[in-house]
Amino acid sequence: MADRKTVRQLVELMTVPEILDALGISRDTFYKWRQTGKGPRCFPLPNGELRCKRSDFLDWLDRISEDAA
Repeated sequence: MADRKTVRQLVELMTVPEILDALGISRDTFYKWRQTGKGPRCFPLPNGELRCKRSDFLDWLDRISEDAA
């Protein structure tokens, strides 16, 4: 059975603090973006914590940078 670190490396999941650090935004801003559908696609784990696939995060960044151009 794979351990947590191995699974996370295979799927490359980002935590909310990692997303906040990458974007330089506050937790409040992140959750406002989620409520309005403007944030990156995330999903809840069974314990309620959110995760975002790194590929989804990068796709979201590409989309918003294209929209800004």
